[in-house]
Formats: sequence, C-alpha cells, structure tokens
Amino acid sequence: MQKIFVSNICSWMPPAEDLSAAPKLEWTEAIFRRRLSQLSKMTIQVVHDFFNAEIDRCTKIVFCSKRGEIAREFKINKSLIEDGEILPASFSLSTFNAPIALATISENLRGGYTAVYPSQGNFSDAILAATAPILCGRENQIAFVYAEEFVPEVYEEIFQENNSPLAFAALLSASSQNSNFDVQLNLEDLPKTPQQFLSYYGKRPN
Repeated sequence: MQKIFVSNICSWMPPAEDLSAAPKLEWTEAIFRRRLSQLSKMTIQVVHDFFNAEIDRCTKIVFCSKRGEIAREFKINKSLIEDGEILPASFSLSTFNAPIALATISENLRGGYTAVYPSQGNFSDAILAATAPILCGRENQIAFVYAEEFVPEVYEEIFQENNSPLAFAALLSASSQNSNFDVQLNLEDLPKTPQQFLSYYGKRPN
C-alpha cells in the first residue's frame, strides 16, 4: 500500500471564553474582511499560515467542512421566509466553497481547489477524498484544509455534537518531507474527528 505522510500542520481555534471569536486577518484589506464569517476567517488564517511556511503555492487544495456556512445559511433562510427574497451578496458568501475560494483570493493561489462534503459528516471520508489524488498518482502532494465554525444558539435543541469551532491545514504527500517533522498516515485506522487528527498528527516526533 502506498504511504501517505502528514506534515506542516497549521491550525486556529478560538479561545474557550469566546467560541464565536475569529482571527483578525490584519494583513488583508478592511473592505475584504469586514463581511466575512468566522468560518471564512479561520479558513483564510490557516491557509495563509500554511502557504507562508514555504509550501509550493501551486499545490492543489481539498477543502472539507461538515456544516459549511451554517450561521450565514440560517440568516438567508430566515430572510427568505420573512421577506421572500435573498440578497445576492449574502448568497454568494453562503455557498459551501466560499471559505476556500476567499482564501485562494486572499493568498493569490492558482493551484485550484476542490470542496467536498464528508459522507454523513464522516471525517475519515474527508481524509480519503483528500488522499485520493495522491493514491491514484495524479498528485505528489495535496493541501488538506478543514474548518467548522461555531454553531448558532438557535440550533441548541437539535445539535447534539461537541460545538468546537476549529480550522486547520495540513500537507498530505507521497514522500517524507522531513523525517523530523512528518508522520505517516495510517490509512487503515483513520481519525474519526478533526480533533483526533490534530491530537495525533499535529504532534512532532521526539
């Protein structure tokens, strides 16, 4: 079985006292960042940190999220019910690929991206989708980006999972980038959650 290596992990999570907080993105123009959601801001932050760590900026990206722009989508649905219309600008920023599209614009990336929804929210499927281009020999490496934002309080009664917003970017590659800074991905026992992924693969070997 072909080996896959994980390296160059960059992550961002809001502080425990304010789970709705978002990175400031101070290097971007105010007019660009002022209307962005927490999800988009976190995605832009980790993509910025990732590609600034001497990663080839033409590396293709696989972006994954279980819920996408859930807060913005709720506002759009509410507007549609109450007002019978949707503002074009609001809709364009609510689409599933909006966070990674905004990140590529912000960082001037031209390698292209794919936005995928993990089957039934299964994080392991997200990893398999990201490794597929490497396993089939089409790519030597892939930038895997995952992000989830804080779920609005309106969903409290039906939302049963751990409400822990986070975002991370990781390099998945067919060969070891640096034996001191990467870990081989176990394709037969993939992490079930992004927290498990970060807990294990985010650690550096001694």
